[in-house]
Amino acid sequence: MPDIKLTKLANCAGCGAKVGAGELAKLLEGIQTHHDDRLLVGFDKSDDACVYQLNDELALVQTVDFFPPIVDDPYTFGQIAAANALSDIYAMGGEPRLALNLLCVPEDMPKEHVHAILRGGYDKAYEANTIITGGHSIFDPEPKYGLAVTGFVHPEKIIQNSGAKPGDVLLFTKPLGLGILTTAARAGCLLPQTQKYANKLMSTLNKSARDTMINFNVHACTDVTGFGFLGHLYEMANSANVSMEIDTDGVSIIPEALEFAREGLLPAGMYRNRSYAQHAVGAGKISEATQDVLYDPQTSGGLIIAVSPEHAGELFERLREVVPAAQKIGIVTDKKELSIYLK
Repeated sequence: MPDIKLTKLANCAGCGAKVGAGELAKLLEGIQTHHDDRLLVGFDKSDDACVYQLNDELALVQTVDFFPPIVDDPYTFGQIAAANALSDIYAMGGEPRLALNLLCVPEDMPKEHVHAILRGGYDKAYEANTIITGGHSIFDPEPKYGLAVTGFVHPEKIIQNSGAKPGDVLLFTKPLGLGILTTAARAGCLLPQTQKYANKLMSTLNKSARDTMINFNVHACTDVTGFGFLGHLYEMANSANVSMEIDTDGVSIIPEALEFAREGLLPAGMYRNRSYAQHAVGAGKISEATQDVLYDPQTSGGLIIAVSPEHAGELFERLREVVPAAQKIGIVTDKKELSIYLK
């Protein structure tokens, strides 16, 4: 296969290409939503996916996600994009079952590279017990790939990002810093072993985390992607009308990402996320570089889980066996002046 640098064909990478949360809210403002008793979760809920009830035992969960290349290797790009799209279904407590490809490629891209992207997506979907049944493709100077995913969940077992309760323990399942590492890679500053580690994290499904958490009294969940750790926490806290105390020492940060943050090598998405959420965050004495990582946009990041305190210990121990980095990151409290307090 001829050598290709996919990231050189894109202006931005991965979930860092997402429209900022604040801008997205403005774009959706004023759009009429139609009432349907069976629509349990819609786009007006700022949740990870929509949920439509089919009957008393079954509800449909749907999501879509695609983005420009975050790595140069086409096959790996396909895997990461698929894992990222599937994650929203897992965050809702659902099981993905069907998917459609969304593909944009330059007209002159060699067919073996296009095939590799699709094969990466198919292989990752197969790992998730999901069937890719078709899709849509267009020519575009900037390549993009992702999936529209359909899954299923019991209507009474939906896990939303808005259900956190005071006293809940907050758990997290992957380390932070992927957006910063991606930026460093585009600048030619990332060591091969660190790139390999980042690729493995981003292509790891959140399936095991989902399969584990649904056996416990989990009140809320979301996956951490383009809005960053603090952006998604802010949405969780705001939608549940609670506050959260975060133990930053308990948050797993990739050491190389923190070092790049100290050097000021940061993605544009970090600044968007900071602008969106910082008014609701009490940073205390936390260093600027650590804050930068906490605002860093992630691609195919981990799940933040709010679980009742009596189940938190056992769930944490179970997660340690199956996820890249199980972490106890804080607690949910009654609503205070700010949504998030870093300690």
